[in-house]
Amino acid sequence: MAAVLVLGQQRPNMKLNSQSSSGLKSDCLGSLMRLSLDEALAVGNQLEVEAINGTQNVMLTPSLAAQCGYSMESDPWGNTRIYTSLLGCYVDNKGDATFNVGLKLRMYRHTPSDIVSHDVMQTCSYTRWASKEILCDRNYMEVSKYVAAPDSKAEAKEVDGNPSDSFPGDDAEQGIWKMTFYTPEPVPMVLREAQQAGYSAMTTSTRLVLRSPYNTAETYSEDVAGIPMEVIKVGVYNRENGGMNVVNLAAACPTGGVLFTEDMISWHVPRRVTPLMESSTRITEMHMGINGQRLDKSQMASRRYTLTVTDFHIVAEIPVGSPDGYYKSHAPDYQYHITYTVEPMLEVMWRDDDAQEDARYKILFPISTPLMPRPAHAQTYTDLESGLFNLHLGAFLQDVQLNNISFSTGVKTIEEMRAMGFLVQEHFYPNGSKAVSLQVPFSADVVLKHNPDPLTTIYSLTVVFGFIILPEETSFAHQVDLQASLQDVVMPTITGTCDRDHFYASVKYGSQGTNIRTLIGSFELTPELAEEFKFGENGTDFFLAVPYTAPHASFETFTSTSLKASLNIQLWDPENNWKLEEAYLTCSFPLRTTTCYPNGTISALAIKVASVPSLNPSMLSLTEKSCKPVFSDARFAQFSFGANTCGTTRTFFDQYMLYENEIALHHDHRRSSRTSKIDPDYRQKISCYYLVNKTETLAFSYEQRTYDPKAEIGLGQLMVQMRLAHDSSFDTFYQAADYPVSKYLRQPLYFEVALMQSTDPQLELILQNCWATLHEDRTSLPSWDIILDTCKNPDDTSATVFHPVMDGKVDVPAHIKRFSMKMFTFIKEEKVLKDQIYVHCDAVICDTNSLAEGVCKGQCATQTGGKNPKYFGVKSNNRQPRDSSQDQHISSGPIHLTYQ
Repeated sequence: MAAVLVLGQQRPNMKLNSQSSSGLKSDCLGSLMRLSLDEALAVGNQLEVEAINGTQNVMLTPSLAAQCGYSMESDPWGNTRIYTSLLGCYVDNKGDATFNVGLKLRMYRHTPSDIVSHDVMQTCSYTRWASKEILCDRNYMEVSKYVAAPDSKAEAKEVDGNPSDSFPGDDAEQGIWKMTFYTPEPVPMVLREAQQAGYSAMTTSTRLVLRSPYNTAETYSEDVAGIPMEVIKVGVYNRENGGMNVVNLAAACPTGGVLFTEDMISWHVPRRVTPLMESSTRITEMHMGINGQRLDKSQMASRRYTLTVTDFHIVAEIPVGSPDGYYKSHAPDYQYHITYTVEPMLEVMWRDDDAQEDARYKILFPISTPLMPRPAHAQTYTDLESGLFNLHLGAFLQDVQLNNISFSTGVKTIEEMRAMGFLVQEHFYPNGSKAVSLQVPFSADVVLKHNPDPLTTIYSLTVVFGFIILPEETSFAHQVDLQASLQDVVMPTITGTCDRDHFYASVKYGSQGTNIRTLIGSFELTPELAEEFKFGENGTDFFLAVPYTAPHASFETFTSTSLKASLNIQLWDPENNWKLEEAYLTCSFPLRTTTCYPNGTISALAIKVASVPSLNPSMLSLTEKSCKPVFSDARFAQFSFGANTCGTTRTFFDQYMLYENEIALHHDHRRSSRTSKIDPDYRQKISCYYLVNKTETLAFSYEQRTYDPKAEIGLGQLMVQMRLAHDSSFDTFYQAADYPVSKYLRQPLYFEVALMQSTDPQLELILQNCWATLHEDRTSLPSWDIILDTCKNPDDTSATVFHPVMDGKVDVPAHIKRFSMKMFTFIKEEKVLKDQIYVHCDAVICDTNSLAEGVCKGQCATQTGGKNPKYFGVKSNNRQPRDSSQDQHISSGPIHLTYQ
């Protein structure tokens, strides 16, 4: 209810419910008078309602309407119902039997001077008052109780003054004196205080009346049988012929209790409404109604309404879509939804056998369903022979109107589309819904044409339907994508081969051309990776050469002489993220994993295979757990040990000795209870055969010595070489004439440091420190650590990577160390100092049979290093001067940074 009710924009010419020919109709519905206003009369944008009080008119503001027994309900199209309680403030009450109700309607068009007014007078007769009457309307609760008339002249009392102060019963000599509200704590008020607080209290010829708006300070919420109720309890002190009578009044109205399914509304009201009913009360009558008017059994049956009683509730069920309600369209978040609204009424009569009193309980309870999504369904009837896109979109309610359609070329109105030759129509269905259709020829400018090859044409049409919902004119949209293809698309294909070191993959482009995304293993083929894999293409195909040792390949199985590896290649559509093709290339590559040296030294390579994905190779050991790898990374672990060490067993048979050991992941038994059950079970057998008896023929000649031999102490020099490789295969290297070498920022640099002119398997080369400088002088500043105390720099975010040296590809793997880093440059105060770097290393040659600690314990046997600032992509000047006491060192450079 609003004193000035804004009914929205100019309303369309549509009717939801049939009204009288005049557009105004009044009805007497028990203790209520109902005035129905047809939307055809609501010609303006706002409506004012006044109560006719004798010779004066009182503007019904929202608060005054709730205080005085008036309520209003209006649908979005302007169909309005105004309810007046026969015990209302401004109703002419004749002995609680005849009631004269007067209302004045003012409907504004566009200006205050452009007014249409209607005066409505209705006389209602009602004498079937129960001892107690409780009314729950939309905006107020009302309770009245029969009281004996003090004398024959008792009428509804009213004082003189302003209409807003004219409340019956305000009499100092006789009538209501004060009231005590129970919240449940007692709150006393005199009558005028209660009226100022929004309450209405009055006496009529035979009744005491109390009315309260919802959610006032003296009302409270209470849960009754699981239903939330708004409750008011008042003790009224009433003067009668010099005496004082206390009358207790209470009202309780439901504020919830509605359950919804897709097809049914279930309204639950407590069967025993405390505090209104005593234990001795029993229900004598129940009636269901719509819009304040009772329905008989035949009317309920025809509408499929039901009214049932359970142990705790009275349940009214109303099918969603009943003709007594109405559907409405909504567009929250620009998505199409609908609601269904209906206004049921429940009227219950009960009898208190102890007090010999009856009570009538009437509830008017408008119900709207939650928002129900109704996404539009598109049906396409594309005609390839005629070259037409034909689309039907629906279904919608009648309050939805097509406003425009957006194409790739812009937004078009209905008139513009029809002028372009497009067919736009509305289709109406018997159930009251409708759909829209659109017909567009393939030859229209709004249709996109794509030719993937000379024989195939794809026609694509994207349309966005723009709708508005009347009368509020909210908007929503629905997009439909149409496509017609006359021939299939050619997909790309993958073929591949292998040699001793590489996978070779060839990809033939399909109709997408070069617009494909390639994954090698789980890595996307970037320009840097393409250069590393020697990418080449000829317009129809592209080619790759991937080393089997690259991290993109997966190791499957291995023997003492070979390794089986696989490479997964996937081709993806970058726009639609579709997988176009996938191939697995699997090959066996020659690789010696065990080498048995004549001096009793055994070298073994452990390999992490796909079946043990969680294996950490550095945790592997020989039978004797203290025998750890001399080198390890994420995929390999290299062991070197003597035949009589590390728990190696020896077995004799025939003319051979068999030495055996095992590489495994040995768990600490003391911690076995805490070991994860998913730890990999990795075991690799190592076997070496040696001939026991072997005869060698030696030539010997004797010549008498003229002196006795003696050993002399001699000095020699071992040569160490540092080279920059082209890629991770370390097959080819840059020569002296190639320097300076140019690289992109963060492009990998592959270095190899090798001990030259020695075949002694008991020697091992260890990289103690490696660093980069801006200048050729190895002691110059600035500098940056690459390898620190035999390990990668822990503070480097683009960490150094050690690469294994495979036995079988070189004579003595222990003589070679390989590592990679990413190209960087030095900066100072966010400025690049110079686009070049030099790389230097200190190398130490160790005896593998020695038990020495420190550097010779192994490459990165312990992790040390200081803290350095973090960096991203380029290096900062933070290194202290380097000790130059090392006699032997190696360097490589210059390496230039290129931006092209």
